Amino acid sequence: MSSFTDETKAINLELACTSCGALLKFKPGTRHLACEYCGSQNEIAQPEVDGKIVEIKLDDFLADNFDREDKIEVATVKCDGCHAIITLDSKTSADRCPFCTSPLVVKSGSTSQLHKPQYLLPFGIDEPKARANFKQWLKSLWFAPNDLKHYADHAGKLSGMYLPFWTFDCNTRTSYTGQKGINYSVTETYNTVENGKTVTRTRQVQKVRWHPASGTVSNQFDDLLIEATASLPQKNLRALEPWDLKNLVAYNDKYLSGFRTETYQVDVRVAYSRAKQVMEPMIASTIRKDIGGDQQMIHYTNTTYNDPTFKHILLPVWISAYRYNQKVYQFIINARTGEVQGERPYSKIKIALSIMGGLFVLLILFFLFKK
Repeated sequence: MSSFTDETKAINLELACTSCGALLKFKPGTRHLACEYCGSQNEIAQPEVDGKIVEIKLDDFLADNFDREDKIEVATVKCDGCHAIITLDSKTSADRCPFCTSPLVVKSGSTSQLHKPQYLLPFGIDEPKARANFKQWLKSLWFAPNDLKHYADHAGKLSGMYLPFWTFDCNTRTSYTGQKGINYSVTETYNTVENGKTVTRTRQVQKVRWHPASGTVSNQFDDLLIEATASLPQKNLRALEPWDLKNLVAYNDKYLSGFRTETYQVDVRVAYSRAKQVMEPMIASTIRKDIGGDQQMIHYTNTTYNDPTFKHILLPVWISAYRYNQKVYQFIINARTGEVQGERPYSKIKIALSIMGGLFVLLILFFLFKK
């Protein structure tokens, strides 16, 4: 088992090109740092982790190491609008929050200690590819404001972000009591009126016989993903799944070069409680299968969580925020698959014009039909 220490390590998110002195940034879809000016590329030395992912035992960690995690020191700024804490490069003095578009003013020498992740998924698609997917998604929106339709026509609308997540592995054992329902049909008679006369008819009615049920079931959970950010809607983040977690690489500062990173806002204890909530419907489904029959009722459960383990990881997204009528709408793109998710605004003017146009067409059809 690998354990964290209280050692604090500083990272440099901007690396100088040895050829021309310009800044090197990670190139999505590769294992290289690239220079935007002279084209030089430096390969990121990366140990292979396939099949060697180290999971941390949760119980031991909470007992001994919770307040002594490895940390990294970076230049950060906290948004006054949405309270996200994000990294910025050292030469940026002012910017806008990628989560809510609020102005960001960076104070000189502002640094924060971020909890060091164990693994990350590097960016797989670059900004032009992400923008193309975003434009296609925007074009599919009915009744969207006109300026939103063209929002992604130009570069600079997307920010590359690494978001923090937890993954959990756990084996559960659940004892239960309940009832198994077996459907059966009976024939019953009833009276009805047909052609002004009362007649007697028969019909099949389904009923259920209930039998007591009890037992014990086991479930195995692997890489159960829980968001460690509170800056984006949970349902949109989960809609970005699946993630190719088999391609995780060991954390390396160089993959962060050219991108922003958010520190986690949901700690491992809270995340584990949420993971248990995610496990519940899966456990209930296993119980129902074990009960069998046509219908099932679950009256009581008692679950033991055996040997839970976890990882702290970073996942890459392209993110954008759009203000419309004093409300912020966020868009997220999975920077591995290109999947786009977001909450979109509706143009009231377009909806009103559409309704008026529909009524006008109906009036024309009415008068044509009348003639």
